[in-house]
Amino acid sequence: MALPNGAGGYQVGAGNRNETTMGYSAAPQTATSTATLSAAQVVGGMLYANPSTSAATYTLPTAALIDAALPNATVGSTFDLSVINIGTSSGTVTLATATGITDGGNAFVAVAVTSSALFRFRKTAEGAYTVYKIA
Repeated sequence: MALPNGAGGYQVGAGNRNETTMGYSAAPQTATSTATLSAAQVVGGMLYANPSTSAATYTLPTAALIDAALPNATVGSTFDLSVINIGTSSGTVTLATATGITDGGNAFVAVAVTSSALFRFRKTAEGAYTVYKIA
């Protein structure tokens, strides 16, 4: 089905500005104790962290592995990762850097128990990403 062209632009749906914008989300990825995350866990968009009662450090995959998972990404491309910590007691979660990953601002601070954080990954060069904690 072709998208209708109205006044030089394309519209989705009936063109009602009050329409809800729909997206797609893969099933959430999971992680428990301290580990190195896979590219799939990071680019999936949502990570349920359940370190139980012990703190955990999740080392990010290298930028090269993220590039392999996102072969069409170009410099300036971004994706978001929500980390939802469903651990208990003192089960905080901290992200750790990897080769080609740079902290753009508070990206590697702990995510407290029963809270969440939103991170934005921005491709800065081939095999290089900067990570920002944005919420």
